[in-house]
Amino acid sequence: MMWGWPFVRRRGLQATPQPTPDFTSGPQRNPSNVFLIGYRGAGKTTVGKLLAERLGWPFLDLDEQLEKRHGQSIRDIFEQYGETGFRRMESALLKEFCGSFRQVIATGGGAILDASNRETLRNSGRVAWLTADAPTLWRRLQHDPATTDRRPNLTQGGPEEVEQLLLAREPFYRECADCTVDTANRSPDEAAALILAHLNLE
Repeated sequence: MMWGWPFVRRRGLQATPQPTPDFTSGPQRNPSNVFLIGYRGAGKTTVGKLLAERLGWPFLDLDEQLEKRHGQSIRDIFEQYGETGFRRMESALLKEFCGSFRQVIATGGGAILDASNRETLRNSGRVAWLTADAPTLWRRLQHDPATTDRRPNLTQGGPEEVEQLLLAREPFYRECADCTVDTANRSPDEAAALILAHLNLE
């Protein structure tokens, strides 16, 4: 699958489309952790594994670890405890993982909805926001077995609902992100390389 991005953005600056990614930023500190945020289907797990391999760091998928911890799928946790209960478990596990260092952590798509989670992300490492347009995300979700088997259903479905959720969540993603990578037309390898370059990871 080919993904891609029209721009890369630094935290606090307005995203500006560029014909090619611009990495002319100054030296940046090495992070204690690297977090990947973004909507479901943006490529956080795939890119995160590649990024972790290149860094020689462990990779953790927050949703996957939550399922292992509680012995249930995300869908079943939602059904049994509701979204409030799920978010509480998610926040506790995120804070637990942030007690360790030099990890790549892929968060769930809605982890940024909680203000304490956003603070945890900002204070515990560097954050890469993976994006894609709503039709691309919808197509990916249709071909992802985990979406059907493990994830809660969208309320209405379709790219229109994905677009609505993207717009609602964008300020929260933007608040956390040190860089933004649009994954619509580039490979996971290219996405990982851009994150490494922009965050000046060694």
